Amino acid sequence: MSVNKVILVGRLGRDPETRYTSGGQAVCNFSLATDESYKDKAGERQKHTEWHKLVLWGKLGELAQQYLKKGSLVYLEGRIQSREWQDKEGQKRTSFEIVATGMKFLGGRGDNAPPRAASASAGGGGSTESAGFDSPVSEDAGPSGGEISDEDIPF
Repeated sequence: MSVNKVILVGRLGRDPETRYTSGGQAVCNFSLATDESYKDKAGERQKHTEWHKLVLWGKLGELAQQYLKKGSLVYLEGRIQSREWQDKEGQKRTSFEIVATGMKFLGGRGDNAPPRAASASAGGGGSTESAGFDSPVSEDAGPSGGEISDEDIPF
């Protein structure tokens, strides 16, 4: 048995950017910052920010595009996915991203949060859950709920 699960609570580093595959599937990308503070050996308080690349597919991506903006506080669940590519010099590179499968809007109404009555169908056989503050929005990640290939990504 294996587990690939990520839970993040952080703030968007930029506005979400949504594109669509040739099949009409929404793909939303943004960066998310998580912070950690600690005291160093000298007793000084230090702060470390980690940046994460996020990918949200389908209705989940469309909701992120509609309600999130730079600085929004959000709870995300998903999985880590690696992507291999070649840079301009022909060197093989690997990057990592989080493919979100669940989202919960945090913060107040002034943070562009959706109305409590908003709901989203999870598509691909998923259930409908509130897009408000009481329960996370879930989505089967990727086109048709399956694996994501390079052809599915519109950029």
